[in-house]
Amino acid sequence: MKYLLAFILFIGFLTTPAFAQQINPSLLIETVEIPAEEFNRVLRDAPIVKLDDVHAISWQVTIDNNLIYANPNGNAVFRIYDQESIDEFIEVGMGSHPDNKYWVAVQTPKEGYIVVHRNLDRGWYPEAKSIVSYTDRAGLTVNNGARIVVTNLDIGTFVIDSYSVHGLEGSTDPPAVNSGTLIMEFLSGDPAQNVFALFPFFVAAGIGVIVGTLYLTKKRS
Repeated sequence: MKYLLAFILFIGFLTTPAFAQQINPSLLIETVEIPAEEFNRVLRDAPIVKLDDVHAISWQVTIDNNLIYANPNGNAVFRIYDQESIDEFIEVGMGSHPDNKYWVAVQTPKEGYIVVHRNLDRGWYPEAKSIVSYTDRAGLTVNNGARIVVTNLDIGTFVIDSYSVHGLEGSTDPPAVNSGTLIMEFLSGDPAQNVFALFPFFVAAGIGVIVGTLYLTKKRS
């Protein structure tokens, strides 16, 4: 049994994020912290900011919203853009308390701008992080911090290279946000470059061999 325990501990070590980055050279991690004042502008005045890295094939954006809203109608909206064109993007909007409205929209050359999810009450949760994820095989999936609200939406090929944020619908609107930050973590990589891509299968086989060996040894003794 002690051998089985050691093997399980070894598995845990191999599956830690730090070690995973070592065994998959394509893995990229980038964190962006956006201050409150960036959201007190209209869309047309929002600059498109280039990321340090291009995130392709399989990516995940984790959203940690720590903004303090200035009024009940305030919004914090961010867009992530496809590398090929700024006319192709994914948009996530997060409204102020107490309603916490939440929406997800996509714009593609073929379909135009479409809201794929909207919840006007308890749409997101301040104590949890929202996650927007994508793979070139499974499409787009969005989790609002409590549940999945968009599942495997086909948006074609989407490679992130930039983002923008805004919060006002009109230039005369009152400030949407007065303090705090919104933190976005971008994680991406090519699973095919992971030397342990088939690791779960080896784990199952290895545990089976160990358990079988222990059983036979115990039976003989």
